[in-house]
Amino acid sequence: MEKPKFYITTPIYYPSGKFHIGTAYTTVLADTIKRYKTLRGYDTYMLTGTDEHGQKIQTVATKNKMEPQKYVDNMADMAKDLWKLMHIEYNDFIRTTEERHKKTVQAIFKKFIQNGDIYKGTYEGMYCMPCESYFTKTQLVDGKCPDCGREVTLMKEEAYFFNMKKYVDRLIKAYEEIDFITPEFRKTEMINNFLKPGLEDLCVSRTNFDWGIHVISDEKHVVYVWLDALTNYITALGYMSCDDTLFKKYWPADLQIVGKDIARFHLIYWPIFLMALDLPLPKKILVHNWIMMKDGKMSKSKGNVIYPELLIDRYGLDATRYFLLREMPVVQDGVFSPEGFVERFNFDLCNDLGNLLNRTISMVNKYFAGIVPEANTCKNDVDEELQKTTIKEIKLAEEKIEKFEIANALANIWNIISRTNKYIDETSPWILAKEKQSEKLESTMYHLIENLRKIGIMLIPFMPETAQNILRQLGIKKEEQQTWESIYQYNILQNIKVIQQGEPLFMRLEVEKEIEYIKGAMKS
Repeated sequence: MEKPKFYITTPIYYPSGKFHIGTAYTTVLADTIKRYKTLRGYDTYMLTGTDEHGQKIQTVATKNKMEPQKYVDNMADMAKDLWKLMHIEYNDFIRTTEERHKKTVQAIFKKFIQNGDIYKGTYEGMYCMPCESYFTKTQLVDGKCPDCGREVTLMKEEAYFFNMKKYVDRLIKAYEEIDFITPEFRKTEMINNFLKPGLEDLCVSRTNFDWGIHVISDEKHVVYVWLDALTNYITALGYMSCDDTLFKKYWPADLQIVGKDIARFHLIYWPIFLMALDLPLPKKILVHNWIMMKDGKMSKSKGNVIYPELLIDRYGLDATRYFLLREMPVVQDGVFSPEGFVERFNFDLCNDLGNLLNRTISMVNKYFAGIVPEANTCKNDVDEELQKTTIKEIKLAEEKIEKFEIANALANIWNIISRTNKYIDETSPWILAKEKQSEKLESTMYHLIENLRKIGIMLIPFMPETAQNILRQLGIKKEEQQTWESIYQYNILQNIKVIQQGEPLFMRLEVEKEIEYIKGAMKS
């Protein structure tokens, strides 16, 4: 039977500087959802990449005394190295300087001209170079860019425009009829802030720099960044190329993940471009908030930027993934602090999860020579309540993941971990052993191993290395015992032997020492 498909994309990142944990979060979020869908039997395909054109790139390259192409080559390699370090399982990495992308963008531009969607005119407006965006005076906030707060410059030049007004009514209708935006309030923002006040036609070419894709019929014009960048999601699949097999298979995208700073472009411009191409809209666009610091946004001038490599090198990949995913609810800003990171590490990972595994393996070795007792028919209220609570939390976690509420799903998994720790205190295996209540002791050990197996499987999308370490220490080797579907079962373990001595999943941190280390890393 053919697997259902799941095509997921990150934004293509603008490589004007080193990627911080905000960029890492977006990519880890996509990777986690992809891993979950793979675990559930989907044919998954993940796209990420870099957005390499524009005046800002040309300016940064010149400042670094490099040709733009050489500069973006270095930055793309840096991005790929980071995703390799973070074990991101993407299927394709698209670069907007690649020929496969350039040719299709030129073909799309030509098609838009032929269809009357693009016309030539003169643009005069307030331009923000860091955001590569034009604004009218009424859109400015205190005379500055409404998106980033920086200074803007009055610009006037010949340009091509995309007739956005032509598609406004159709876009509003799509908003009403197709549930493709999450969270819901983002749709309301777009309608109230941009569509109702009157959507301006979009400038889609520039003439005052040449680092970009040139318009074939008018070489002095280069395709402006958003028409160039947004189309990557279909050019990477071979749209309008001689081999569009992937496009036919995977489009429309099942999930496109973007940060709130680029929501307007993905929720307004991107659907309109697709409408003009007569293509279906993405099934879902997820807009997440930012990771903030205690003193506001990350900024080199504030000395509060944290890079993922520094956390991974010292604390491990899975601890870094866990913190990013757990601390970042999609609908509101998350906060990174050295204190918060160390607390999550020590309490959630060492105390809750690590100690549960160590205690359990130690007891199975002590009482049963490492051999896990098989499920028995010994009925007691404590065992049944544990099973009932665990299944309830599994279902809740599953519902949250399907809604892409990853932080909440992790909270449900940790509810299972906490409940299983409490179960040890309730059953007191050491007393059962002393009193020679063998059937109850067998049932207790079996339930502990079963719950840890379930926890290990559920952590596969979030913390892949830790999950496999848990399953290895438990002696869970059979494929059918590691499927998502199997976590609803409580009687499938036979002939299981745990390792002779438990290995710590995470080593407890010295609080003050590590807080100072992270603070120092943020300033370096």
